[in-house]
Parts: sequence; structure tokens; C-alpha cells
Amino acid sequence: MSVTVIVGSQWGDEGKGKIVDLLGKDADIVARYQGGANAGHTIVIDGKQTVLHLVPSGILAGNTKCVIGNGVVIDPIALLDEIKMLESQGFSVKDRLFISRKAHLIMPYHKILEIAIEKQKESGCEIGTTGRGIGPAYNDKTTRSGLRIIDLTDKKGFEEKLRVNIKSINKFLKNVYDHEEVNAEETIREFSGYYEKIEPFICDVTVMLNEAIKNDERIFVEGAQGALLDLDHGTYPFVTSSNPTSGGACTGLGIPPTSIDKVIGVVKAYCTRVGNGPFPTELEDAIGAQLRKTGAEFGATTGRPRRCGWLDLVALKYSVMINGISDIALTKLDVLDEMPEIKVCTGYMIDGKEVKNFPVEINTLKRIVPILKSVKGWNKSLSSIKSFADLPKEVLDYFKIIEDFCGAEIKIVSLSPDRKDTIFKD
Repeated sequence: MSVTVIVGSQWGDEGKGKIVDLLGKDADIVARYQGGANAGHTIVIDGKQTVLHLVPSGILAGNTKCVIGNGVVIDPIALLDEIKMLESQGFSVKDRLFISRKAHLIMPYHKILEIAIEKQKESGCEIGTTGRGIGPAYNDKTTRSGLRIIDLTDKKGFEEKLRVNIKSINKFLKNVYDHEEVNAEETIREFSGYYEKIEPFICDVTVMLNEAIKNDERIFVEGAQGALLDLDHGTYPFVTSSNPTSGGACTGLGIPPTSIDKVIGVVKAYCTRVGNGPFPTELEDAIGAQLRKTGAEFGATTGRPRRCGWLDLVALKYSVMINGISDIALTKLDVLDEMPEIKVCTGYMIDGKEVKNFPVEINTLKRIVPILKSVKGWNKSLSSIKSFADLPKEVLDYFKIIEDFCGAEIKIVSLSPDRKDTIFKD
């Protein structure tokens, strides 16, 4: 068996797309297990940038098969637009993309409802969602009123379920959020042609994946967002609506935990966060602005500027623990090239007491004062580096601090967004 899970180890935007694309070249299958079109995986090959929101990052890698699992919520419009974009760039999608019939659909009213809910929240309580309808779609899934890909196969049944859902949604929109109602018949007409377009990609991916596991095929599994945005284990309530942690791979694809033999954590060499929520090492100064500018820290999906800060080793150690991370893929190391001094967080002060573990209570997280350790920067470009042996001593010292604190080994290092600028330890 060879199932490797690749997770974002921080608050998302760690560069998972590049790592999955890179490793996917040698994979039989790359599978996505959660999230929706709120994710943005940016891949650069020979200077050309491609941004993926739903289709797994392995689609750019040769003949690798790509799977969208049942744990993903799918916006048919976004999916079809992405398929069209990929085909226009010369990438083969037909007979390579497989979509779970159990995956839930994002409906137009989910987007309307998400924006209406966010607008009504009191100042400071907004999550900072993308407005893509992800949360309400997962909410419908949990309340067992969601519509799935398989429902599109039954035209009459789909329309009946849709009318019932819209009738219920309209009560909330009109009476709670003071919003105009959704027209059920217009929505039905909009969705009437989607099944024919999506049908060639639909299959029982759970059976497909388990057969592949039995046949010892090499499978890489990717999530969206990051572990600290996990619905259960993240900085709740400032989290996403699903489980980006490695455990979500099993429920989001229908594969057994015993099939997973490695978890790779993608870690940015510093920290970023988009949207609201606690961020212990955030830098709201010139250094934070420099990280944002040098690292081009703007959301691939929304274009929003990301909040930037030093690497938080306490949070990273927590992520390594809950995901079972053994190997680290460290990204954006080049962003630190011109820093004469780099800092890392090795502990927290809360109400005058030192805390070594990552807290889960939101009010506690807000009171954190980070304990920062200074590290000498390498103050030179790493663009010409082709192997670990060529890395400056200061870089290796930085690696050792990370590894010793977190208990995982840095095996992959990314030195630019481009696929070719990557070095491997082994």
C-alpha cells in the first residue's frame, strides 16, 4: 500500500498545490477529500501560473488520475469553468477526472445565505468567509437536507427536493435576513443541463480508490485549507466547515485509516492567515508588510491580502501531533532571504504564565503574547541552490530548530513558486 496524505499544517495557503503537483508526477492517483471552491491551489510550471479551486493538483501531471471525493462540496458552475480552463490550456481532463456521486452540491442559495449571515453578525464576530456558499452547503449536509451529485440523475426527484429546500430557505431570507427570496423555477432551469455535462466524470470513487489500494497503486491525497482551520481542531469558530486534518481523508474519500502509510505536512517558512481569527505571531508592522510584498501574500481565490507573521512552532507542533506528520515540505523559504534576523515562536505567555501547548479556547488564544527566539538570517539568495548540501549553515540551523521542536523532519524545500525550484533531502 502507498497512500500518502498531504495536509496544510497552518492556516492554509502553505503552497500545497505545488507540492501535490510535484509529487503527483509519480502518482497513479491524486485525490481531494474536503473543502470546495473556496480553496485556491496555485501551481507554476516554467513560469506559467495555473490556479485550481476544485480539480486536484495532480491534473497537471502527465496521466495521473484525479479524484474529487464525497467530502468535497461542489459548485457545478465553478467545476465546469475549471474543466474548460484546463482543456483550453491543453491539459487532458476526460478519462482522468473522477467525481464521487456522493459529493454534495453547492446551490446558488447557499452563496446568498452565507453572505446574508455574515452581514448580520456583530462587528468582530465575522468569520471572513469567501462567500462561496461552503458553510451553508455543509450545514445542509449535516441536517440531511443537502442535494448530492447522484440526485441529478433523478430529474423529478431533484426538482421536488430543490423546491422543498428553497421554500425553507426563503423563510429565513425573508423573515430573518430581510433578503429577497430565491426563485425555485429559475434555479431548476439553471441546473437542468448540468448533469449531462458532469455525468462523464461521475463514478463510485470509494470503490475505485479501494481497488487501487489493493493493487498497490501509488495514491496521494490532498486537502484544502489548513489544520488550524479544522472544524474540530482549529481556532473555532474562526475555522472552515470541514476537516482539513489527515483524519478527514478517510471520511472524505471512504478509505480505511490502515491504508495510510505517511502524512506530509506542508509548512510555510513563516505564518499567514486570511480572514478573521486569532494569530499569535502576527506582525502589523514593516516586517509584516515586507513578508506580504515579497511573498505575494494575496489570496488565490479572493485576492484578499493575507495577514503575515513569524513561524509559530507551538501551533506547528500541535499540527504535527493531530495529523501524525512525519515529513515536512517547507515552502517559501526564499521569502526570508533578505532578513538579517528571523524569529520563531517557541512558547506563549498567557496572563503572565508560560504555556507550552496550543490552546483551543478562543478567548485564551486572543490573550497570547508570543515568546520569540531570534535566529540569524542567511541574508543571501537561495535561487541557485540545487541540493541540501549546498544550503548555508544558517538555513540548516533554522531547520534544526523547527525539527527539534516539532518532531518532524524537513524532507522537501521549495525555493520559489516554480515546480523546478525544489530540493529533496533524500
